[in-house]
Amino acid sequence: MAPRANWKGFLRLSLVTCPVALYPATSDTEKVSFNQINRKTGHRIKYLKVDAETGDEVTSEDIVKGYKVDTDTYIEVTKDELDEIALDSTHTIEIDEFVPKADIDNRYLIRPYYLVPDGKVGHDAYAVIRETIRSMDKVAIGRVVLTNREHIIALEPLESGLMGTLLRYPYEVRSETEYFDDIQDVKLTRDMLDLAKHIVEKKSGAFEPELFEDHYETALIDLINQKRSGMPIAAKAAPKTGGNVINLMDALKKSIANEKDAGPATKVAKEAVKGKKPKKRAEGQREMLLPISGKGGKDAAAKIAPKEATKKADKPVRAPARAKKAS
Repeated sequence: MAPRANWKGFLRLSLVTCPVALYPATSDTEKVSFNQINRKTGHRIKYLKVDAETGDEVTSEDIVKGYKVDTDTYIEVTKDELDEIALDSTHTIEIDEFVPKADIDNRYLIRPYYLVPDGKVGHDAYAVIRETIRSMDKVAIGRVVLTNREHIIALEPLESGLMGTLLRYPYEVRSETEYFDDIQDVKLTRDMLDLAKHIVEKKSGAFEPELFEDHYETALIDLINQKRSGMPIAAKAAPKTGGNVINLMDALKKSIANEKDAGPATKVAKEAVKGKKPKKRAEGQREMLLPISGKGGKDAAAKIAPKEATKKADKPVRAPARAKKAS
């Protein structure tokens, strides 16, 4: 199913305007999620909206918004009042300025979106805006209204389209001084820094997100598959410890020794992954779950890969751990 646009409107640079749609660039729907159920009956738990004082259930038409000003004191704000202050620019992303991308502090980044032409018209205007931003090697800063709130959005070219990243306002970013003031100013020897740099060089490599593995998500899938298959759940082995290393120099030397032992194996794993043909799309984690036959013989598992639904899977296929660069 094609994704739904979070927002539709117009992108405007001065007098150049084109219809566009905004789509989320990331998703958490493939992650394993849980419902709360009654241990005794196995039924899902349902929550009711009740009055905190009387305990009586409250219907939707009797629920309004309120801003807390004191203990048990709220200022009621109606929907009509909120509509009165709604921003006029709800359907236009107005580009206000262009800034170097390096000037944007990473702490201001919220989430990315894809901004694409909406419909068959306006592609030429869209291309003009995209290529103007690309040629200037800058990021376009504009404003967009989502869920009745105005957000700052940074637009930059991404292949044939535009990527928009929502930005935080200054009041949403905490100052680092209140956290860093108590960090001690210590003096490090050249030998310590040289050893640390050597470790970094051995671990250096290209950014390859396809080699990343969500270990907890994989463990959840293993657990669910084992319980579905009626397999006993093995006790978790105690984690291995590297011993207590008190001296910082000893810790650095021991780290280098550990990297020498782990280097060749991870290099082979990385080369094995590189040798495979890239997939057309990233497979969802939920497709690794085993199917369950429910009532009427229908498959009760969600998002089962068509070719894998009839196969018996022992464990989900794990992506190789991110490889380390050999010395």
